[in-house]
Order: sequence, then C-alpha cells, then structure tokens
Amino acid sequence: MASVITHHDEETPLVTADESPLQLEPHKSHSRDVHILSLAFLLIFLAYGAAQNLQSTLNTEEDLGTTSLGILYLSFTFFSLFASLVVRILGSKNALIIGTSGYLLYVAANLKPNWYTLVPASVYLGFCASIIWVGQGTYLTSTARSHAIVNNLLEGEVIGDFNGEFWGVYALHQFIGNLITFALLSDGQGGGTKGTTLLFIVFLFVMTFGAILMCFLHKRSGNSKEGYEHSESDAAESKSLKSLCSSLTNALSDVKMLLIIPLMAYSGLQQAFVWAEFTKYVVTPAIGVSGVGIAMAAYGAFDGICSLAAGRLTSGLTSITSIVSFGAFAQAVVLILLLLNFSISSGFLGTLYILFLAALLGIGDGVLMTQLNALLGMLFKHDMEGAFAQLKIWQSATIAIVFFVAPYISFQAVIIVMLVILCLSFCSFLWLALKVGNVSSPSTTE
Repeated sequence: MASVITHHDEETPLVTADESPLQLEPHKSHSRDVHILSLAFLLIFLAYGAAQNLQSTLNTEEDLGTTSLGILYLSFTFFSLFASLVVRILGSKNALIIGTSGYLLYVAANLKPNWYTLVPASVYLGFCASIIWVGQGTYLTSTARSHAIVNNLLEGEVIGDFNGEFWGVYALHQFIGNLITFALLSDGQGGGTKGTTLLFIVFLFVMTFGAILMCFLHKRSGNSKEGYEHSESDAAESKSLKSLCSSLTNALSDVKMLLIIPLMAYSGLQQAFVWAEFTKYVVTPAIGVSGVGIAMAAYGAFDGICSLAAGRLTSGLTSITSIVSFGAFAQAVVLILLLLNFSISSGFLGTLYILFLAALLGIGDGVLMTQLNALLGMLFKHDMEGAFAQLKIWQSATIAIVFFVAPYISFQAVIIVMLVILCLSFCSFLWLALKVGNVSSPSTTE
C-alpha cells in the first residue's frame, strides 16, 4: 500500500535547505525510480561498453583507440576530485541527466574517429563519467534510505536490495551490447565502415532513449546530517570549494576510508584486466576474435546474476564481509589458474573452460560493485557524494594505469601484481570489518 509520511525525518538534506526530506512520495515511487535508473544505465552502457570493447580493434592507427581510453580514464580520475562538489551544486538527478551527454558525444565521435574527435570526446566523457557515477551512488543510496524510513525497514537490507537490482541490471550491458555488436557486424560487412556506422547509429538511438528515461526520475536529496536542519548558509557552505577540500581531506584521514581504498583500487584493476588483458591474451588465442563477444557475454550474464543475488543477501557489514570473501576467492581462482598457465585443449571443453573463467571474473565483479557501493552508503551517509567520488577516483586511476602500463609489461607480471593487490586489499577489508565490529548496519533506522 502506498503511504505518505507527514512527520519530519530525523535527517535534513544538505543541498535543499528549505525542503523537508520527508515530504516523501509514496513508497512505490522508490522502487519505480530504481527501475528507471537501472534501465537507463543499461541502455546507455550497453552502447558505451560495446563501443569501448571495439576501440583496440577498430581504431588501431597510431593506437588511437587504446590511447583515447587511457586519456578518458585520466580525465575521469582528475574530474572525480571535483565531482562531489559538482553533484552537490547540480543535485544528483541533474548530474545524472548532464552526465549522459558525454556518453552520447563519445559514441558519436566514433562515427568519424580521429585525434580531433575522439580525444576531446574522451576528455569530456571523463568529466561526465565522474558526475554520473557520483550522482548514481548518491541517488540510489538516498532512495534506499528514504524507502527504509517510509516502510520502517532495516536500512542495510534496503541499500543491499536496491544496489543488487541496479548492478544486476547494469551488468547485463555487456551481454546485450555484445550480442548487438555480433548481430550487426557478422552480416558479411565485418568491421567495415558501413557496418560500424550502422552499429554506432543504433547505439546513439538506444542511448538517447536511456537519457530521456533519466528525466522521469523523482528528485532526491543528496547528503544529509542528523539532528538539525540546515540554514541557507549551511547549504551554501556545502557547495563551496572549502567544503570540497574538507571532504577530500576528511576522507583521506578517515581510517575506515583508508582501509576500503585498496579494495576500490582492485575493483578498477580487475575491470581493466578483463577489458584489456583477459580478452587479448586468454580468450583470443584460445577461441579466436569471434569468441571475445561470447566470453564477454558470459562475463556480463554472471556479473548480473551475482549482483542480484549479492544484493538480496546484503543486510549489513557481517553479510558484506562474507560476500566479499566469496568474490575475492572467485577472482583468486582465476588468477592462480592463469598464473600456472593451466589450459584445456581446444574444442568444446576448451571453449567451456574459457567461459568458466569469464563467469568467475563476472561473479567477482558483481560482488565487488554491489558490496562496495552498499558499504559506502552504510558507513559514509554524512558525505555520500565524497565517498562515491573516492570510489571513482581510485577505480578510474587504476584503469588508466592499466591502459598505459600494461603494453610494456608481460601478462604474467600483470597477474602477479593483481594477486598481490587482491591479497592486500582483502586483508585491509578484513581489518575494517574487525574494526567496525559485527554491527548489522551502522546506519539502521528502527
């Protein structure tokens, strides 16, 4: 049943000082907004993800494709430093809508890819990516917290459910995007100009629909603090450069954040590994270039399934610890098998083995993305924009490093580095779990 709460919440939004956060919509609107947000990201990223996967294949002249991706993630890292301030000023919904423009421009630039179109589009996309992802984390967590209050539910469980749905649907972009790419480029035109032009035009239509969906989201308050209402000066202060510096400083002086940062960095590293190394050195030699789409589809499918399952099982720090342990184990199994150079002879079993590795990598990614976002939403509710900005800073920085450094070191060296960082980040996370204690949800609202 839909219900409207008329009393004031214990928390007041940082951005909208004159609006009570509990002038809330009926609780059904929360689920509706999660459905819209998830579908919009699926449509935008099935196009962008497929375009990203094609860069090293289509734009090979002077390594334009790979270089543009490196520039993109460097720009992403830089602008993530300011993303929390921008999202506070714009509001999370406006940040989401504006952020889609960068993805549209990047895909459009692929219609005529050269240094004068793709590189500027990559720089602008770095800015848009920073605000769309900080906006996404802030919006989703705000919606979950509001839903928990309205329905008197455990906040940790709702945050887990909403993140599970979002990341489960989002992860399908690899599956659907690669199927569309396979269908449009396997009609005899291959990677020819006519085939790729049609592909990117289809992607632009799909992304435009996703961008339009963003406009139907309800506005949600962003960061909030408990116990008092903000004055206009408080709201203005939250949007100042001083607040940005304070947010970054506080984040890097917070022991909890410092213990999570290694896992953030690893989450970016393992994504870049799949895009840049796994497909090139494992999938292609074993089952050919045509097998990349199938492997990435398997990766996306298991990523989505695991995200949904992990979200449903999340209720607080204890459950997050167990789920992250499972995800870290899945990633470690893949890395150890690759380090030992274990393989199965070509044929059906060989293809099945590659798909098995891709599935395990997808499971690991699904776990890390859902649990990191849920964890940040639970532990840093007083500065959600700043916390999600930190996540994107460290993820995008490690992705950029992989794109620029990986070509100059061996595949085995990359695997060893990943194993070391995985062990260190997991140990750091366990230390955090012990430090915070067996609290089901640090921000539970009874």
